[in-house]
Amino acid sequence: MPYPDRFYPVVDSLKWVKRLTALGVGTIQLRAKELNDSEALQLVSDALEATKGTPTKLVVNDYWRAAIVAGAQHLHLGQEDLAEADLGEIRNARLTLGISTHDDAELETALRANPDYVALGPIFPTTLKSMRFAPQGIPKITEWKKRVGDIPLIAIGGIKLEQAAEIFAAGADSIAVVSDVTQSADPDARVRAWLEQVAETA
Repeated sequence: MPYPDRFYPVVDSLKWVKRLTALGVGTIQLRAKELNDSEALQLVSDALEATKGTPTKLVVNDYWRAAIVAGAQHLHLGQEDLAEADLGEIRNARLTLGISTHDDAELETALRANPDYVALGPIFPTTLKSMRFAPQGIPKITEWKKRVGDIPLIAIGGIKLEQAAEIFAAGADSIAVVSDVTQSADPDARVRAWLEQVAETA
């Protein structure tokens, strides 16, 4: 099974991690904000427990110290988190490392960290958080895939299931999805549709 899986939902709670794990999602990113150290450690530990014994891989966003202490295997950092993180300690803990990028300078910074994957976004306008970067558009995926070579490229930002085939065709190895699942009227059905889609395009 590739890492990360071609369908890569990003969620903010233990409840979502449990729900997606039960649906058979292969890779889930846990992105919760504004937690103190003890809250982060508790959440990461609980989420790892929820995925234990399943094929689901849990990716911890931001809280690298909690990830190490809790025994996580996968970590994702934004650029600000990357600047403050101890990459040596992260590598010593044998965590895989994914990094967010939004422009050429950030891509260079990410590649210097020797990441296991690079995320490019936002591909489309996103309402979930205010973005200081303009939408990248699908053609940027093709351009960046040439630049990152064998490193998996993750597309993120405002992506819906109906756009998945075109985004994979442009060169994305995986699609990170937030609102198309979490704001869906029927999240379970949407997840199953995504899993079917990525199985067909694999």
